[in-house]
Amino acid sequence: QVQVVESGGGLVQAGESLRLSCTVSGLTFPNYAMGWFRQAPGKEREGVSCISAGGSIPNYADSVKGRFTISRDNAKNTLYLQMNNLKPEDTAMYYCATHRRLGLCSTSWSESGGVNYWGQGTQVTVSS
Repeated sequence: QVQVVESGGGLVQAGESLRLSCTVSGLTFPNYAMGWFRQAPGKEREGVSCISAGGSIPNYADSVKGRFTISRDNAKNTLYLQMNNLKPEDTAMYYCATHRRLGLCSTSWSESGGVNYWGQGTQVTVSS
C-alpha cells in the first residue's frame, strides 16, 4: 500500500519562507518523478513543480520560478519544497504527488492526470 504524507505547512507573513516535506512508502521512490501541486479555494489544482527520479532536473510553474526549490533525498524516500519570498497568492493546500512516469518529468507534468498517488495535503497560508 502506497502512503504519501506531507508536512511543513503553516501560517506565515508575506516575504517569509517555509519548507514542505513529503515522505513516501510502498513504492520504489527513487524510480519515479515526483511533484508538488496546490489548490486554492475556488480554483483548480495546479502543478507547482516536478523533479526527475535522480533529482537533477527540476521543473517549475512560472508563478514560482526563482522563489521555490524542489529537491529530493532518495535515501530517505523524501521530497522537499523550499518556498521563499512567499506571497498571499501562494495560499493554498499543497499536495505531494508521485508521477506515473519513471525517470524524467513528462512534458505534461503540471497536469493532474499524470499522477499516480496523492498525499492528503498540507495547508500554506500567507498573510499580507
